[in-house]
Amino acid sequence: MLDIIIDALIIGFKINLILLPLILAVAYTTFAERKLIGYMQLRLGPNRVGPKGWLQPIADVVKLLMKEIVIPSGANKTLFLLAPILFIAPSFAAWAVIPFSAEIVLADVNVGLLYILAMTSIAVYGVIIAGWASNSKYALLGSLRSASQIISYEIAMGFALVAVLMASGTMNLGDIVMAQEGGFWHWYWIPLLPILVVYWISGVAETNRAPFDLPEGESEIVAGFHVEYAGIGFSLFFLAEYANMILISVLTALFFFGGWLNPFQGIPYLESATDWIPGTIWLLLKAAWFLFMMIWLRATFPRYRYDQVMRLGWKIFIPVTVVWLIILTFMIKAGVSPWFAGRGVL
Repeated sequence: MLDIIIDALIIGFKINLILLPLILAVAYTTFAERKLIGYMQLRLGPNRVGPKGWLQPIADVVKLLMKEIVIPSGANKTLFLLAPILFIAPSFAAWAVIPFSAEIVLADVNVGLLYILAMTSIAVYGVIIAGWASNSKYALLGSLRSASQIISYEIAMGFALVAVLMASGTMNLGDIVMAQEGGFWHWYWIPLLPILVVYWISGVAETNRAPFDLPEGESEIVAGFHVEYAGIGFSLFFLAEYANMILISVLTALFFFGGWLNPFQGIPYLESATDWIPGTIWLLLKAAWFLFMMIWLRATFPRYRYDQVMRLGWKIFIPVTVVWLIILTFMIKAGVSPWFAGRGVL
């Protein structure tokens, strides 16, 4: 009995080691976004709360916690309150299998790729339930539009993950990273370049980020499926959005850019000069770049129309992934070096 309690405490401690920095990172990603877009538009961004605005995310959290939770009179109260939790829980649960280095991972499971795909697919239920439980036609129509967008790009992301599975021959996230060992020219971004583009843009669309932020658009009148939410319920939806942004950025680094691996492996002098940098730092730097790209994308492109979003997902991304899976099959059979050397014809 004592061993069970100790194991539970250790697991709880490890979970907190992931969740607490993640929540803090989510809060300050909002701050970084407002600052970066401000600089891109020749503005200052948040600069009033704390030194140069650094306490602005804390002020935002306090404000949202103090706001009244308003539940529409005709809403299904239980589902109305459950929807934000169902939307954000998979965003946090997916981090259980994320390897931060060769040794640092909460659950080193052999089906991590399948687990990630399952967790990222559950959030659509939170969207649909939020729209239906609100007892509002605007929220219901917004949830249907958002759900169809998420499902459409989930298919393209699923095909992209199949390509990563084929290239590495494993569903273990740590083994996928180790299959890219040998330097940046061994990483999968070279043989899977079209898949990388499809996966990352699909991740942007799935997280409802600009220029795919149709749920927040809705003709600029209402906010889609979460129009009836206020206070902490409203904030949970946006907390999940930023948590998903960080998750997609980390997964892109793991699948296509060698995760925690040193990019200078195999390069004389540079490898020895950078060996002191921990693998976790390399992973976070790569993820930070993709996070910056998402913010940059928002500041650059106008919002797509709904028909353009659907056309991109169904008529461009899915055919591209299917064609590249066929090409990838021949590359693996031919044992194209250095990515598939030794994996060719048996």
